[in-house]
Amino acid sequence: MGQPARGSAKQPAVKATAAAAKVRARASATTKPTTKPTTKPESRLAMVRRARKINRELAELYPYAHPELDFRNPFELLVATVLSAQTTDLRVNQTTPALFAAYPTPEDMAAAVPEEMEELIRPTGFFRAKTKSLIGLSVALRDNFGGEVPGRLADLVTLPGVGRKTANVVLGNAFGVPGITVDTHFGRLVRRWKWTEQEDPEKVEAEIATIFPKSEWTMLSHRVVFHGRRICHARKPACGACPIAPLCPAYGEGETDPEKARKLLKYEMGGQPGQRLSPPADYPGKPAPALGAG
Repeated sequence: MGQPARGSAKQPAVKATAAAAKVRARASATTKPTTKPTTKPESRLAMVRRARKINRELAELYPYAHPELDFRNPFELLVATVLSAQTTDLRVNQTTPALFAAYPTPEDMAAAVPEEMEELIRPTGFFRAKTKSLIGLSVALRDNFGGEVPGRLADLVTLPGVGRKTANVVLGNAFGVPGITVDTHFGRLVRRWKWTEQEDPEKVEAEIATIFPKSEWTMLSHRVVFHGRRICHARKPACGACPIAPLCPAYGEGETDPEKARKLLKYEMGGQPGQRLSPPADYPGKPAPALGAG
């Protein structure tokens, strides 16, 4: 059924603490850009070079970037991604243990009593619509795909509640098929960085795909989303603590004072738990608490 999630075993606390300190030190070393923005329009070639340099910088900053949904197989990732609409990955991760204990396979979920499933996924919001989608996609997997999650985009998007974004998440992280996942964080950052002016997710995906080699698509998606959640926030970006500030056309939209900016850092960058209850072994932060534990 494809590749399982990256390892979830915890590393020794000393190693994790040292890794987290290294990440924070990288962000703390950021200096204010010394060059003034030019009024000359940036050429396509210059933009591509800048974009690829940003990707390399993000790869150094987040070498542990990963999907922030807990899953053990393609079916669990598919379900978790559907549940993640209009809520946080943390809330999904806190909800899915009980859900997968009750319905471990597509056949089990296809036979679920809607009202019982609704109660299990209620914390994720829009639980009635999500229940309908989950039961519907499970029926489709059982009846049309032999109880297996298909590894083709054309098949995945035929499932109830599964669009192109969800399909790319599953393909990239459960099957190793390169894909660009355009969520709200990804779209916001690539527009801030002037990689595209498109608003429609499919058009954004198409334009970004022309900038980077296919082999980079999945990890690029993780890195950009990680940066959007940790530093380049929607309302108040931590510009003064951002290691790629010299490459960013939008520098100054957020807090530029380094000390104030560092207080805006989130998750492991700010010394706080991440979103996964079972993070990969190389994650330098703390696991998230279970539902009701904090």
